Amino acid sequence: MREFTVGKNDAGQRLDRWLSKTVPLLPAPLMQKYIRLKRIKCNGKGASRDTRLQTGDLLQLYINDEFFELPSEENAYLTITSPKLDILYEDEHLLLVNKPAGMVVHADETGTVNTLINHILAYLYQKREWRPREENSFVPALCNRIDRNTSGIVIAAKTAEALRVMNQKIRDRELEKRYLCVAVGTLSPRNGRLEGILLRDEHKKQVSVYHRPVPGGRTAVTEYRTLAAQNGLSLVECKLLTGRTHQIRAQLADAGCPLLGDGKYGSERVNRQYGRRTQALCSWSLTFRFTTDAGALEYLNGRSWRVPEVDFLSAYFPHISLSDLI
Repeated sequence: MREFTVGKNDAGQRLDRWLSKTVPLLPAPLMQKYIRLKRIKCNGKGASRDTRLQTGDLLQLYINDEFFELPSEENAYLTITSPKLDILYEDEHLLLVNKPAGMVVHADETGTVNTLINHILAYLYQKREWRPREENSFVPALCNRIDRNTSGIVIAAKTAEALRVMNQKIRDRELEKRYLCVAVGTLSPRNGRLEGILLRDEHKKQVSVYHRPVPGGRTAVTEYRTLAAQNGLSLVECKLLTGRTHQIRAQLADAGCPLLGDGKYGSERVNRQYGRRTQALCSWSLTFRFTTDAGALEYLNGRSWRVPEVDFLSAYFPHISLSDLI
């Protein structure tokens, strides 16, 4: 519980306006709930949201201590009252979440708090599975990332052991991640392997593909197979053998078949023609294929998960269902 005495500069304000400034991490819906439950008291009594404060009023706030911290990227999850997550799987160690296109996984230069990790932290905090004041240092974290406008499976570790093991398995390439996408044109050959060196331009926030070694470049390898082709588009499944930034987007564009809707590597004219504003790319399938000891996560070996639907599949290849691809 925290107590505040209203000074002359705060006199005349409504209680809810004063609360929003004094406790900025407290979400508005939760504030209203606390007022209804009389966890916000004025001079020892419950008060309404439109109570006008007077000089000398004693306010008692029965609110968790973490809401009184200064706003930062680390505690932004507190502002999320109703986490929105499409959970494919959850146990004591992991969460597998189907991220929608348009949501960033971590905070970026826009400063948004509406990130996937913040929704996950809010979800675990509200379930009381994660108590930040009791953890000292560990914070649940994402094990893999996908672009803002890419949809699909993201792995989140709920425990330090899970994070350690999963990060090692990703480095050792013991996870099989498959992506579904719509490419413009037809790849030749229809099934194959794309290899190259990717060099990231931090200023432009995009990568270039080279077919020779370049300073700072990183090897990228993608296996692909064409599942269908019609109306100038191809439905392609890609399997990542490396996990580089924009790997599929850049390599397919380099092969002459950029992703439909890709504003960075694709064709604006074609994107307008098909009415697609974001890249048609989904991390649709994940399989754990451990070849070495996985410790606390050994029980996951051999298990697979897939997203229940992919929006661009029904839009451009309505005669094909995800069950046809399994």
